[in-house]
Amino acid sequence: MATEVKNVIENTPATTTPTEPRVEKAQQFWNKNSKYIVYGFAAIVLLIGGYIMYENYFKGPEEQKASEAMWRAEEFYRADSVRLALNGSGANQGFLKIISKYGGTKAGNLSRFYAGSCYMKMGDFNNAIKQLKEFSTGDELLQVRTAGLLGDAYAETGKKNDAADSYKKAGTIFEADNINSPEYLFRAGLLYETMGKNNEATEMYSIIKQKYPSTQRGIEIDKYLARLGKIK
Repeated sequence: MATEVKNVIENTPATTTPTEPRVEKAQQFWNKNSKYIVYGFAAIVLLIGGYIMYENYFKGPEEQKASEAMWRAEEFYRADSVRLALNGSGANQGFLKIISKYGGTKAGNLSRFYAGSCYMKMGDFNNAIKQLKEFSTGDELLQVRTAGLLGDAYAETGKKNDAADSYKKAGTIFEADNINSPEYLFRAGLLYETMGKNNEATEMYSIIKQKYPSTQRGIEIDKYLARLGKIK
């Protein structure tokens, strides 16, 4: 058996191994494109390095400056000095200045919410809408508050449909909120009803009845459903 195997090996003609053409093609590809590959790799390294430098040497300090600037503006806001909170006073920057200088930071973003709230208290509803629409957050409670304020601002400017939709959003973001959710759903229902959108109004009132029956709005909601002919 060993002799037969040896004879087969010795008598098998030499062939090119399957990997040789692949190696040759790879070499040709590298010779042709090596410059672009190196440049591409270098660009990626520069992008990563630039991002790290931006995060550590620019964005970090900017976040700190924005947070420090916002502290005083928040003090004015809590004292109900909304004009000072919005526009600042002397060396103290207001929310608008913080947005202008540090809009890309977390504090700058949060300043948009505060600015929108200040404008609401000042009766400047169009600017309130502008600031609140530019604010974004992953915090559900802040989302509720923002959508609710937008609903109020739209209602004040006569944009009933936008107001109702914003109230609906505010009432459905965080269902565990037994205080704000039924209130905003109720406001949405009333506006839909005044616009003749009775199906939408019924939907809002029904959610209150099903999910918030023990709240003040839940206790009185049957009369609104009856008004729409849903309860006899």
